[in-house]
Amino acid sequence: MTRYSRSVWLLGFALLLLAVPVFGHHGAASVYDPNNKITLKGTVTKLLWANPHVEVYFDALDPVNGKMVHWELGDGQGVQHLYKNGWTRNDLTAGETITVTDATRSWNDSAPDVKNFDFRLGGGVITNADGHRVFTSISKDEARS
Repeated sequence: MTRYSRSVWLLGFALLLLAVPVFGHHGAASVYDPNNKITLKGTVTKLLWANPHVEVYFDALDPVNGKMVHWELGDGQGVQHLYKNGWTRNDLTAGETITVTDATRSWNDSAPDVKNFDFRLGGGVITNADGHRVFTSISKDEARS
């Protein structure tokens, strides 16, 4: 009986360890307000090409007060997914003009961890100056057609 009980506990513990990574991800609704979508046109200042999400930093006017502010478009596609669809870090560079459509504002733009930007966005569609979508979930060839 003790041997059986030990096996059950060991199996339970192993399953718990396997489930721990699942708890590490967040839902978009916990970070971004789905009722606060905006469209911005600005200039890329930095691209962070790293897992778990590509982040695009850009300067654009704040639609509320009309001042130029620094935005972070985070929670984009993952690097591996983008590579698989033909995208590279060179498809968007600092200095390029972009339009971000239907992005959602963060619930808490004034959080203490907000250090490198004024406002945080999630989701949205990035379009370059040529009118082509960039870093989408579809392939680069499809986005260019």
